Amino acid sequence: MKRLLCLLSLGLLAGCQSATLPPLTTVPQVDLQRFMGDWYVIAHIPTWPERNAWNAIESYALNPDGSIATTFTFRQGGFDGELKTMQPTGYVTDTQSNATWGMQFIWPFKADFRISYLTPDYGITVISREKRDYVWVMARTPQITAEERQAVDAHLQALGYDLSQMREVPQRWEAKP
Repeated sequence: MKRLLCLLSLGLLAGCQSATLPPLTTVPQVDLQRFMGDWYVIAHIPTWPERNAWNAIESYALNPDGSIATTFTFRQGGFDGELKTMQPTGYVTDTQSNATWGMQFIWPFKADFRISYLTPDYGITVISREKRDYVWVMARTPQITAEERQAVDAHLQALGYDLSQMREVPQRWEAKP
């Protein structure tokens, strides 16, 4: 009986182990000037403040000191919801590739942001984190094609993300005259 209890305990403990994921790879090179501008958030594993975001847009502007002025805007809970704005500052931490940033929402803490996917035309990107806890799929347009999304999802699965946690960000924009 003791032997059975020991085996069951070992089995339970083994099940509690977390799998160690390999280091998250980033794209080899990011042209910061091309990366700047508006990005529509297509889907994400959201942080707490953005868990009910609609019409989410992340905008980047390169500052003279090399930091990145960031403005994240979204509507809370619906297309007519309250407009929310966050303005963290990004700092490139890997100047060889420009693909790893620290994003500072509250001084002195910087969140890990890694550009792990970027199409050659700079039309779609994925911002990942080493922990695989949050992720943002963003594009220069409010929608991407099914084929583009399949490629992104395959990339996220290869990185070790749980796609069941992904949330589509509703995007609806009036046509400009």
